[in-house]
Parts: sequence; structure tokens; C-alpha cells
Amino acid sequence: MATEKKPTVIKKYANRRLYHTGTSTYVTLDDLAAMVKGGEDFVVYDAKTSEDITRPVLAQIIFEQEGKEGQNLLPITFLRQLIRYYGDSMQALVPRYLEHSLHTLAQNHQAFREQMDTAFGANPFGTVAFHAVDDQVQKNIAMFRDALRMFTPFTMQGGATEPEAAAPAEPAKADPPGEIDELKRQLTEVQKRLDKLSGS
Repeated sequence: MATEKKPTVIKKYANRRLYHTGTSTYVTLDDLAAMVKGGEDFVVYDAKTSEDITRPVLAQIIFEQEGKEGQNLLPITFLRQLIRYYGDSMQALVPRYLEHSLHTLAQNHQAFREQMDTAFGANPFGTVAFHAVDDQVQKNIAMFRDALRMFTPFTMQGGATEPEAAAPAEPAKADPPGEIDELKRQLTEVQKRLDKLSGS
């Protein structure tokens, strides 16, 4: 019957240095944080008194991580509420509640990872994701083209179209060059670019 692996022993000396008894080397709080993320269990003892100080050391790791820019996980309101629970009648229930909540979060996180792996494979920018993005781009182009048509009574699909009903003939008047002509020219140029993007 396989025996459960014992946690690694870390000793903390008076000079605040942390000694890894497994590798016979000194380690830092960042090293311990990496061990936690890697799933390696450890306990920290005071080298002089042999007191188990794992909890305050882990709290110190969290404190240092929270001090790094962009690494904040604990909202200020949560920290304030947590402080209020110290000495409160609910204090005994808080650890189990937090442990259960984090366990549920970890399960949901793993399930989400598995769903992403199933949908996109190992590469999040795989063919499935690429086609999904490409389809959305094509839809956006079509919507933009339709919007352009609303502002141009004569479509730009290769020339002007006949009006729905023939209007009474009037003397032809040349439109003076100006902002309207420039706008038409810009819309035509946009349409050509859209046609290139959509592969038409």
C-alpha cells in the first residue's frame, strides 16, 4: 500500500532565512510561492523553537503577492470584512466557508479549462477559433456594407442601378463638385476595401 508523501520541511532561522531541508539550500518566499503553485506541499518550522509557522509564512507570501502591481486578488472590501471577523462569534465558521468557496472555484476553473481545451485544442488560436473569428469578421463587413447602402441611393456593386420608378424627365443639371462628390469617392473607396477583405 503506497504511503502518502510527507510534506517538505522548511526551517526558518532567526535571520529570517528559509532553509529547504530536501535540497539543503536556502530559499525565498518566491520559491515557496512557486512550490505552492506547483502543488508541492510543505510545512515551515521555527528552527529554534520547532513551532509550526506555516500559516504566517503563507500569509506573508500572500502579502508580498498583493504588493506586486497587477497581482491583486483580494478586494479591499473583502479584507476589511475579514478583519471584522477576527474575535467575532462567526470567526470559527469563516475558515471552513472560505475553504469550501475556494474548492468550488477551483473545480469550476478546471471545468472551464477542459471546455476550452475541447473547443479549441491545445492552441487557443487553433482552426476552430480562427473560423469563429473569421465568421464574425465577415458578418461585421456585411453589416457595414449594408449600412453604406443606406447612405448611397445608388449601390456600389459595380455601377449605378435604375431607380424603382422613372421620374419625369427634367433638364440635366451637372452637380457642382464639392463635399458630396468627395463623400461619394470616399464611400466607393471604402466599398472596394471591404470587397477585398471579404474576398469578393
